[in-house]
Amino acid sequence: MNAQAIYIEEIPHLKNPLLIAGFGGWGTALNVSRGLASYLVRRLGARPFASINPDYFYRYDETRPIVSIKEGDLKSISPAGGSFYAARTGPDERDLVILIADEPNLRWFHFVEELFSLCKKLAIETVITLGSMYDSVLPSDRIISGIASSENLVAKLKHKNVNAIFYEGPSAIHSVVQSEGQKEGFQCISLWSHCPYYLQGATHYGLLAHLGALLAFLGEFQLDVKDLEESWKELNEQIQALIEKKPELRDMIVKLRKAKVRGSWESMKASIKKDEKVIDIKDFLEPK
Repeated sequence: MNAQAIYIEEIPHLKNPLLIAGFGGWGTALNVSRGLASYLVRRLGARPFASINPDYFYRYDETRPIVSIKEGDLKSISPAGGSFYAARTGPDERDLVILIADEPNLRWFHFVEELFSLCKKLAIETVITLGSMYDSVLPSDRIISGIASSENLVAKLKHKNVNAIFYEGPSAIHSVVQSEGQKEGFQCISLWSHCPYYLQGATHYGLLAHLGALLAFLGEFQLDVKDLEESWKELNEQIQALIEKKPELRDMIVKLRKAKVRGSWESMKASIKKDEKVIDIKDFLEPK
């Protein structure tokens, strides 16, 4: 491994681990993908053991470093990057390696080569990348689509009602991970959550709970998501109240529901014009 590309503080001793990667940037609508990875780190008490060298993979003029300045004194500067965390689970469960990172700007194939080199050092055989997109879906929908590298994994996704992806267009880092991982003999899955495009600015705890439960099933580990379900129940009540108060939002939801009743997801998506007003829910739910 090129130590300059990924800094490794220590190699953790893990049992049958799998990698779960949540990237920021282009493919993290409502912060679901990176947010779920961060939730796993907190919930499972994961500890950092390696980090990405930002000079290799990021353009600072596009992903600018964050600085902290107090009373004219520069306290810190934090460039884009990412960290790897190790989480140990129950005695009869698989351990996890969790990557939380900004999507690289540069050298995607080099980044993925380094990623899989680390996976080999850790005896990781399964890699799951998380993404999320804005879509014309109802607030109550918990729709996840995905791709997988083997018929067995495809069957597992189908068993959990994960929609098969049909797509042509611009790609995220997830596709390179999937493609190169398959060539290297890894079991690879990419999961994409579908977020209501008209309710930006909120954390969709319902999707987080659904995605977390799906990961626990695929990864064969225990994960209690009751706290996420409780948070979603509270937020959903506020969203429903907001829908009743905002005529344009209420009309939008009615169109979506009618299209869904017709039984066609494609007609549901086509029923809403993407240039209709987007509601930033923070403007309504947070106190002034």
